[in-house]
Amino acid sequence: MAGSTHTVTNQPPPLVGYDVFSADHALTRGLERHLDPALLKETLAELTLLGRTAGSVQAQEWGRLANESPPRLRTHDRYGHRIDEVEFHPAWHRLLGKGVAAGLTSAWTRPGGHLRRAAAFLVWSQVEAGHLCPLSMTHAAVPALRAEPELAAEWEPRLTSTVYDFGLRPAARKAGVLFGMGMTEKQGGSDVRANTTRAVPLAEDGTYALTGHKWFCSAPMSDGFLVLAQAGEAGPTCFLVPRVLDDGTRNPFALQRLKDKLGNRSNASAEVEFDGTWGRRVGEEGRGVRTIIEMVAATRLDCVLGSAALMRQAVAQATHHCAHREAFGAKLIDKPLMSNVLADLALESEAATTLALRLAAAYDDGGEQERAFLRIAVPAAKYWVTKRCTPLVAEALECLGGNGYVEESGLPRLLRESPLNSVWEGAGNVQALDVLRALQREPGALNAFLVEIGKARGADHRLDAAVKGLLTELGDLEGIEARARRLVERIALVLQGSLLVRFAPDDVADAFCAGRFGGERGSGFGTLPHTLDLAALAERARPML
Repeated sequence: MAGSTHTVTNQPPPLVGYDVFSADHALTRGLERHLDPALLKETLAELTLLGRTAGSVQAQEWGRLANESPPRLRTHDRYGHRIDEVEFHPAWHRLLGKGVAAGLTSAWTRPGGHLRRAAAFLVWSQVEAGHLCPLSMTHAAVPALRAEPELAAEWEPRLTSTVYDFGLRPAARKAGVLFGMGMTEKQGGSDVRANTTRAVPLAEDGTYALTGHKWFCSAPMSDGFLVLAQAGEAGPTCFLVPRVLDDGTRNPFALQRLKDKLGNRSNASAEVEFDGTWGRRVGEEGRGVRTIIEMVAATRLDCVLGSAALMRQAVAQATHHCAHREAFGAKLIDKPLMSNVLADLALESEAATTLALRLAAAYDDGGEQERAFLRIAVPAAKYWVTKRCTPLVAEALECLGGNGYVEESGLPRLLRESPLNSVWEGAGNVQALDVLRALQREPGALNAFLVEIGKARGADHRLDAAVKGLLTELGDLEGIEARARRLVERIALVLQGSLLVRFAPDDVADAFCAGRFGGERGSGFGTLPHTLDLAALAERARPML
């Protein structure tokens, strides 16, 4: 019999049945560091429960099913009526329900809400990344809507609800709603001022009729959308566009097709046609970019969080595999060269998580100094962390050898997902140029950034030297656009280094400074100085079953 010749040995157990939150030292320590002690006990209990759910067999199976059964577009019903609906696998709805219940759309209504949400985002993203898109859009819509207090009062309780209520019905009849966004058009892309969708006033009450096309519409099954359109001579203006009107009729919202994407397969992204579509103005005419940028700023932080979560899950899978797999007489994790690779990946992941939590804490603070700090730190972090995600995931996949290239391992899904956050909400060049604008026009932002990294002055000579080099480069901003990426990379690295030197264990901070500022590292992962305690760094990152 075939079974008698096929004995399975030297394979790791599945990485399931563990607490995703408690296994992440950078995440747990960061939360303890930044969160108000009065909120800590309750928050740790919440996140431990969420972490156990995220690491369960059931949740991991939901993630698999949601990606293997992608959404389907239904433009018409059997009788020929236009319905423009998207069908999802039941696993998608279970994932979204858990995410909404975990507070991923309610940061604005809870003390310490952004930090608590960031930690939950980092945990729950490791189950499946696609469904975090509508959760992110819904969360980020709140500050944009506050430009119109009457609208905010009406919609904010629905957006921040912890109840997932799927289905196209008037928002007033729902226990909770989700939001999407419609900004980009095919002729403009990131240049939203080139948009041609137009808005014509219907009355003096702020209602308009929109006509035009959106090349990318995130989460098209949502209950409402923030949309940019040209309001006559005033220019780009922001509008709230509901899918269903108050009387129960469908707002004209034609889904032309769903995008066939590299990754993010569980999530629907659509091309949308507006034809007399009803919308409410949000903010002043011609101030749409300024209004919707509040939404973009929040979703950019989610791009950082999402990439940090992908990194963490990739490192967890790699270290778990190597701790159980033997080759050439020893566990892979005990081999010096593999320890170097795993340690390097672990450092990158911890630096990303530490930076993401610092940004979330700054949002909670809300003070003038912290807002100025975020003006540079968010686009710099969005640029760098999302850029580092793809090579890290690819290297983690390689740690599993041929097994990592097989769909069942889960690593191919992580790899397909990894470039997305770098593209979303402004690709790398957009982020780099945004940092340049802040440096050139907002001296308070630079000052706040320098104050932040200055808190680590004197703690590590390699970091001090890197800061000195950065200051020299910042002294000459003329003609800097062509070298903006290198400048932003340095800003992000110095910020990560300063945070790790102040907050991480000494061996982690020392290894990061040696690998990123010491001049001894190669261009790939796994080239840290051999004098470091590489085995300890790799072991620190390993999840325990």
